[in-house]
Amino acid sequence: MGELDAFLALAAELADAAGKAIRPHFRQPIAVTDKPDLSPVTVADRAAEAAMRRLIIARFPQHGIIGEEYGPERADAEFVWVLDPIDGTKSFISGVPLFGTLIALAHEGRPILGIIDQPISRERWIGAAGRPTTFNGTAVRTRPCPALAAATVFSTSPDMFKGEDAAAHARVAAAAKLMRFGADCYAYGILALGSIDLVIEASLKPYDFSAMLPIVEGAGGVASDWRGTPLTLASDGRVLVAGDRRAHQQALALLAG
Repeated sequence: MGELDAFLALAAELADAAGKAIRPHFRQPIAVTDKPDLSPVTVADRAAEAAMRRLIIARFPQHGIIGEEYGPERADAEFVWVLDPIDGTKSFISGVPLFGTLIALAHEGRPILGIIDQPISRERWIGAAGRPTTFNGTAVRTRPCPALAAATVFSTSPDMFKGEDAAAHARVAAAAKLMRFGADCYAYGILALGSIDLVIEASLKPYDFSAMLPIVEGAGGVASDWRGTPLTLASDGRVLVAGDRRAHQQALALLAG
């Protein structure tokens, strides 16, 4: 088994472990704590990330880890796992199954594999550099979208766009056929399935976007920052993802004003 296959095998184990930690708490009474940035966190978030960290340290102790709940560890390592145990905690605590566990492995700052796992619906997207993206084991592709006027666009929330970012997002939304909010990481998954066309986000952290990168690219899509620059762990958190490069270019032009 090659090195990438070994990493993918571990990533699948991480997703399984996170799901096992999360499922007992879904739509059950659960204490919610506000973090310093006022985003919510629960025992399910922390238990899922702790379970994943234990597996990584046991298998690849030389690798680094960046996680939403427990921070960075050996973040300057050649290989760094990037974990968001529940992307969409607000949906999770509301009983809405549009959250997901995000798992990425970055090599020298660039994500080379990613998993989006929805533990309630048992849906799993897997992407890896140089390989086709799969959804529950079947290869998937994005759909053609030659013009932004035909595009369905998703963003997590209008609240993530401030000042000039809000104006830029509004230009794209006005040009699109349909603008929707609220799917968190699930939007990247349905883009890879060919159900929607673009995702525009701002104010993201590496654990919010790293996993989707190999998934989108392996399905034939394109992901960049708002300047069209490839995404890395050091990107500024403004993300533009499209299933079709033509729609991506049109959206970039509008974001630039």
